[in-house]
Amino acid sequence: MSKESLLEGLNPRQREATLYSEGPLLILAGAGSGKTTVIARKFAYLVKIKKLSDRSIFTVTFTNKASHEMKERISSLTGKDMNGSWIGTFHSQCSKILRREIGAAGYKSDFSIYDDDDQRNLVRHILKEFGIHEALYRGVAARISALKSSLVGPEEFLSTGDGFGFDEKLARVYVRYQDELKRSNALDFDDLIGITVMLFEGHPEILKRYQNDFSYILVDEFQDTNYAQYKLLRLLGSGHRNISVVGDDDQSIYRFRGADVTHVFRFEKDFPGTRTIRLEQNYRSTENILDVAGTVISKNPVRKQKKLWTGRGCGERVYHCWLSDEDEEARHIAKTIKEFYLKGEHEYRDVAVLYRVNIQSRAVEEALRDEGLPYRIIGGIGFYQRKEIKDIVAYMRLISNRGDNVSLRRIINCPPRGIGAATLSRIEQEAKKRSVCLFDALKHTLKNNSGVLKKSRDLVVSLEGFIGLIEESASLKYRAAGDMLKDIIEKTSYRKSVDEERAQSIDELIASAAGVGVKDFVERVSLMTNLDDSVHDNAVSLMTLHTAKGLEFPVVFIIGLEEGLLPYFKTADDTDEISEERRLFYVGMTRAKDILWLTGAGKRRLYAKVQNQEPSRFLSDIPRECCQLIEKSVRSNFPRTVAKRSTDLPKRISLYMTGCRVRHPKWGVGVVRDCYGDGDEEKVTVNFPNIGIKKLVLRFANLEKI
Repeated sequence: MSKESLLEGLNPRQREATLYSEGPLLILAGAGSGKTTVIARKFAYLVKIKKLSDRSIFTVTFTNKASHEMKERISSLTGKDMNGSWIGTFHSQCSKILRREIGAAGYKSDFSIYDDDDQRNLVRHILKEFGIHEALYRGVAARISALKSSLVGPEEFLSTGDGFGFDEKLARVYVRYQDELKRSNALDFDDLIGITVMLFEGHPEILKRYQNDFSYILVDEFQDTNYAQYKLLRLLGSGHRNISVVGDDDQSIYRFRGADVTHVFRFEKDFPGTRTIRLEQNYRSTENILDVAGTVISKNPVRKQKKLWTGRGCGERVYHCWLSDEDEEARHIAKTIKEFYLKGEHEYRDVAVLYRVNIQSRAVEEALRDEGLPYRIIGGIGFYQRKEIKDIVAYMRLISNRGDNVSLRRIINCPPRGIGAATLSRIEQEAKKRSVCLFDALKHTLKNNSGVLKKSRDLVVSLEGFIGLIEESASLKYRAAGDMLKDIIEKTSYRKSVDEERAQSIDELIASAAGVGVKDFVERVSLMTNLDDSVHDNAVSLMTLHTAKGLEFPVVFIIGLEEGLLPYFKTADDTDEISEERRLFYVGMTRAKDILWLTGAGKRRLYAKVQNQEPSRFLSDIPRECCQLIEKSVRSNFPRTVAKRSTDLPKRISLYMTGCRVRHPKWGVGVVRDCYGDGDEEKVTVNFPNIGIKKLVLRFANLEKI
């Protein structure tokens, strides 16, 4: 492939980004500007023209789906098989490194990977053991994940605790949680990145080897990186500094997962000499949609300026409709979609209904059913999160790693074998006493007839059968994961314990495992998330605004444009949170290619009560000439009576988030406990291990984020 053919069809800015390959590069890629095309072409340029090995380019995406699509695009451009290349998610890339290097961190290379559900189950188990209210497990798991994404380990968090209150309890749970992971030879998603960073920092020779192996780094969706991910990129890119990051600060919407939009602003400082290229030509949306979205996002006080434009023409104006209540809103949407279909203008798969929170889907689902319209909810319980799938995969994980306590707890009585909670509790006590995993404790108990278990012959037979099943399967050399799955299902009689729908899911799992090695299959399944769901059927797609990221549809409805929903009520008037809500609205609008509807309702049932709703403050930012008001209610408040809020947004985004580490010139390293205030009055509360808690005014504190 010649250089000219490789660059064919690219606009001037895309060509510039593709060709620049010496030194750090920040590509600010606006919505629909062809960033995936640029990454794929740049990869091909480095391989075909610059003659780099395809295995020397460390390429990071945020979802397995994006990784798969990237491999296919690059393969078609280079004519090379990309399956052995370093193209993947942060988690899959770090897992690949750790399978080789984790011995230096005291783990075995056959470690299990715990997903969010496994993590929450383990936290719940620990809370129960500590006598802490179990209902807190989701919040506790989220706090632990946030600390890990900020590279704050359990010992450090414990050392910075105040010795009383919830944080002290959280620290104890965190320490125990990490001990349980180590005992089970397991890592959660955050550990995959955190331990890789720890290895690189603690073993310079390992870091140097990977710096030499990767002569170039490409990063997609850079605005979504958390602190640990950014630190990983800085370590790998600090040698040759040949790193290109592609992102859009206007589409940073995952702060609740630890994403830090300030990395987009810090990149040029951390990599001096960075070249910045803006991709502003949009290939997706019409002018009216871009003008509305662009005007709204321009109200955010701190952003990299971009002015998106398109050659697609003005298109239809953006529609806005204010309805009396959520049911009327839903009926109007359903009838409008049906009209599109009956007129032959669009298929059902062309339409998406987006909302801020899942509870908003109820009324829309009912209205679509009443009209007889097909729909599917995207981002609900994904295939690999279904109970039957997780049960069967847990067998595979325990067979591969007998130290996996979470998997053992899940399947020891699944299907039912008469092994109850009391028996499992006794095994837990034995494991704790002997400092071994549950599987070894169970074997020891049966072998020594220790009396820990009741002398029930049926129970002993069940436990011996369970151990025998796991050990026999572990001794077999399966040709492929599909063979192991069939064997597990046959030996456990699992299929007899589920209905036909779940049995079909199991058959689909077996089919997907055909010809795939056991280790590779378990790894692939463990790294799957709901972000990897795809849209297939000819049905209307219903999803949250967060789930819609990365997708596009000819017709988009954004419902619930009301104060308390968008922006969400939990944001209050926190300026950083409001900025993120505005970005979320922007992401939703820029999913639309041809037609965009914005709707709201005067009354809505939220959290068990009917509430009077006011139009979203974001509607007041929309230019009226780009919008068409559809009169459906006697009270139509857009945009004449939507008043702008009097509170001004600050002139910058705070660099300091709860859980991040900072260095003070006098007191050393501490952990941020809180951040509040605006502008020159912004303050932080920092816990310094040797000093205690200090409240500091940022403009005088001289803090350094580390």
